[in-house]
This record gives sequence, C-alpha cells and structure tokens, in this order.
Amino acid sequence: MPPVARQIPLFAAEPPQEPLPYGRWAEALAKRFGAASDVEIGDIAWFPDRTFAGRTYVPATAPAEGGGEVFGYVSYTREHEGAQATDFEAVADYTEETADQNPDWTLDLSDHEIGHWRGPQGRRGVITLVWGVALVPNGAVATAELGPTTTDQCELIDNRFTLVSLDDYTGDYIEVRLYGAGGAELARESLYEEE
Repeated sequence: MPPVARQIPLFAAEPPQEPLPYGRWAEALAKRFGAASDVEIGDIAWFPDRTFAGRTYVPATAPAEGGGEVFGYVSYTREHEGAQATDFEAVADYTEETADQNPDWTLDLSDHEIGHWRGPQGRRGVITLVWGVALVPNGAVATAELGPTTTDQCELIDNRFTLVSLDDYTGDYIEVRLYGAGGAELARESLYEEE
C-alpha cells in the first residue's frame, strides 16, 4: 500500500462500550449535567458514550424550562476497565433552535470541541464531539465526513449517535451522514449553517 497523502486521525475514539445511562448511573450523570446548566432542565436524553484520549464523554440534551434546549456532556476517566469513574467534568450550553421548530431538519446535531490536533507542516485542526438524533426513519449508522474522508461512524441507539472527528482542517469541515441498514444514504447535514 502506498504512503497516505493526507495524514489525519481516523476512528480515533473507542466505539460505544455501555448502554445508554439508566438508573443510579443516569441519576449521577444528571446531577452533574444539571449543575452545569444555567437554566432548569427537563428529562435528559442521553447519547452513546465515546472514549477519546482516556476520557469518556456521555453527551446529553434536555428541554429547558421556558423553551429551548440545553445540550452538552458529562465526561470522566477510569483507571482501568471496571474501575470507578472519577475526574468528572460537565459542560452545558443553551440554544433556542430546536428540531420541533424546524420540521425540515433530517438530523438534529449538537457539537463541542474537545481537543486540538497538529498535522504535517504546522496544519492545525480541532477534535470535535458530535452527537445527534436521526429525524428520518430507518437509520442504522451515522458517519462523520471530513472532505473526502470518513473519519468516524456510530451505530444508532434509539435513533441517537455520537461521533468524534477532526474538524476545521485544511478548509474541510465535518459533515454528518445517515445511512440505512442496506447502505443507502438517508440524510446529510453540515455542522455549519450555509450562508
């Protein structure tokens, strides 16, 4: 195989390892997520976990009291598989833009920068955590695309997915694509609004 011309990280995060949070674990995460929010929130929708660089991220969204939505994540580390989670961090942001107000959306996406990456010749990009909900039926897998390259993928769990990808690199930005079980593309969305 010849050398790769475009050296970028591919599938850098571990695939989801646990079911969506429930019970006491969901309550513990919810307490941290709620504390990070500036507004009161309703029931939390959790997304598949992804582990990158030793830190596990569990994204979440929740309706905000008075309208809008709170989105973010709770992250933690473990000394080893099966160890207690420690070093918790929670991030929560607010948006007035929701899927309910935008019936033309095919994917409801949220994102947050979780790191930086330096490539050859001083090129720089950001590592971005992306989570979302498929708003069209029959989705099976979501992918992150950076220009011509698929950088990550995640099987849907309850129509939800989480991706970790290099972003904003050499003029390319993440586009999320949704595929059905047979491999047909069902939807695609950029993280960035088209002007």
